This record gives sequence, C-alpha cells and structure tokens, in this order.
Amino acid sequence: MSHPSTLLLIMAVAVLAPLLAHGLGRWVRVPLVIFEILLGILIGPDVLGWAHQEDVIDVLSNLGLSMLIFLAGYEIDFAAVRGDTLRRSVRAWIISLLAGLGVALALTGADLDKTVVIGTALTSTALGTVLPILRDSGDLRGRFGTVMLAFGAVGEFGPIIAMALLLSGRRPGESTALLAGFAAITAAAVVWALRPRPPWFSRVIANTLHSSGQFAVRFVMLLLVCMLALSQAFGLDVLLGAFAAGLLTRLVLQGAVPDSSEEILGKVEAMGFGFLVPIFFVVTGIEFDLDALLGGGGTLALLPAFLVLFVVVRGLPVYVLAPRDLGGADRRALTLYCATCLPLVVAITTIGLEEKVLTTGEAAALVGAAMISVLVFPLLALKLRAGADKDEGRTPPVRGDGTEAW
Repeated sequence: MSHPSTLLLIMAVAVLAPLLAHGLGRWVRVPLVIFEILLGILIGPDVLGWAHQEDVIDVLSNLGLSMLIFLAGYEIDFAAVRGDTLRRSVRAWIISLLAGLGVALALTGADLDKTVVIGTALTSTALGTVLPILRDSGDLRGRFGTVMLAFGAVGEFGPIIAMALLLSGRRPGESTALLAGFAAITAAAVVWALRPRPPWFSRVIANTLHSSGQFAVRFVMLLLVCMLALSQAFGLDVLLGAFAAGLLTRLVLQGAVPDSSEEILGKVEAMGFGFLVPIFFVVTGIEFDLDALLGGGGTLALLPAFLVLFVVVRGLPVYVLAPRDLGGADRRALTLYCATCLPLVVAITTIGLEEKVLTTGEAAALVGAAMISVLVFPLLALKLRAGADKDEGRTPPVRGDGTEAW
C-alpha cells in the first residue's frame, strides 16, 4: 500500500526538530539527531502509525546515510592527523575490534555469525553525527579537534572495512581480494586528485558558483555516485565508497579552488544536512522496532548492557592510547565522543537482520543503545571540555544567537 503522506511527515519532522533543539538549547544542548529519531518513532507504526515504509523513502534514506559518511570523509585532513596520532588511533581501533569480538563471543555462546555482527557494531564511532556538535561548540579547532578527527575517522572507516571483510557473506580471501582491488582503484584516483587541475576547471567553477550551472556541486555529486557505484560493483558496502568519495573531493577542491572549497562544501552540506541526512535519521526512528525492544524476554536489559559495552570496547582503548599531551578532562571527553555511535550500528544491524543472524529484539537493543549514546555521551563530553577550557582560561565559543556555547 502506498502512503504518499509519509515524505510530507518526514519533512515536517525535519523542520520541527531544529526548532525543538533550539528551544531546549537554552537549558540543555541535545543533539539534533535525537529529536529527528524520537519524532520518527512517534510518527512510526509502533506509536501513532502515521508514517510507513516505502521504496522511495528507503532510497532517500540510504542516500542520506551515504551523504553523512561522505561529509565525514571530507572532514579528514590526513596532513593534520598523520604520524603518531594516526598510529595511536589505528591501534586503539584494532584493540576495540579484538575486544568487541571477544565480548560478543561470550555473549552469544560462541555463535560466530552473531559474534561478528555484534562485535563489529561495538567498534564504531559516529564521526558524521559528532562533527556538527564539535563544529558548533568550537571543539573542532585546535589540538583536541585534530585528535578527535583522527580517532573518529578510524572509528568510522575501520568498521566499514570490517563490514566488507566479515559481513559480505563471501570467503575472507575473496573479500580481501575485492577490497584490495577497490583500494588500488581508489589509490589511483587519489593520485589523479593530487594532480594540478587544468585552468579551465577552476574557471568553470568560479563562473558557475553563483549561477544555475553549479558545476562544482554537480562534480562533487558525480564523484560521490562514481565511488558508490564502484564499491557496489566490487560487492562492497556503498558506505566505503561514500567515505572514499569524501576524501577525494577534499583533495580535488583544495587543489583546484582552495579559496572556494569551503563555500562549495557549504552548498553540499546544505543539500545533505538540509534534506537527505534528516530523512535518514527520521526513517531510522520510523523503522525502529519499539515493540520488539519492550516485548520482554530480557531484550530491554540488553540496551544498558550494550551502552556500557560501547564505552568499554570502543572508549577504553581510546582513553588508554590518547596522545599524552591531552589533559585528563580532554581524554575523558575524547573517550565519550569516540564511544558515540549510530549510523554504522544501524547499517550493521540491518545486515544482521537481512542475514537472519540477529533477532529483531537484539537489533532494537543495539540501535536503542546507540541512540542513547548520541543523546548522552556528547552532552557529557561537552561539559568535560567546557570545564577544561574554563580551568585553562580560554574564551568560550559563541553560538549564532549570541549565547556562549558553554
């Protein structure tokens, strides 16, 4: 049955969510994504029953997730995060993966398929979700922002690689070969992106930047779709292509039009955060199986357990391996930000449900815990960062409405 009003409801929620976030922001900062998800649950089939799943909505939601991962990839400046910080972030994620698989093996009674799904889900960091919070609070600048980008990027990229290797349904050797082929083509694309662009390229971007031509935005979308198609052609998760597209786009734009790259990014972000990304989060709420979570049988008890495991499995290695020049409060804030997860948990649990590896209750508990992590962990991290900055006498960042972000 078709429900043409569903998209209208989703867009109404997308408009209402920032109004609620702004109104409540006078007393407490709640990430926008929480309102989008909760309102999605409210209008979804388990509560009011106004919104329903549709093929077109699912396509838009998948594009929203791809755009979220793309924007996270674009933010990564490897020139800033390379060296010891990057090595520490990689080691921390590898330890998280081993710990996650070990914990999941114990929880599932040595069910290997379920172990891989749950263990991988416990290792992710929602960098795309955390970035707007970091940007609004001013924490993206400076040393803390650089470290967070490094650890967050690996926490986003690592699980995507693990999904390609462990959750593809193919033999590990075959998956590794396909991943290596994709990596080789991506590396060639990076070499191409680093080459100087011909003069006409920059000229066309400048001439169409404020016209209906919008060559730069169209070129960025072409890069994104090409990388999505490439990853799909290799039988890999499209999120891998989205992340790679973000990296490539940054290299191309900063090399060809460094003075206009931020303005172009702003246009792409407007398309993403203004339309596609909200659809993904609202649909996440609509598709959330609230009945399965509250249906008894111990499923609800899994939610706090998974929430704690996000901190232990993902956060603790980050705390231990964080650069030594970060203070105690910054290390704890970094731990909480890195333990914040959602988009990849949704993607991984979706694979688990499709492969009939997870029950609906287990998937709901994982996604529910991830939703709470997005609500609680960034708020605690913001308070820790604010306290550290005040102790050091730094000036608080100012929001758009003129109030201090602290």
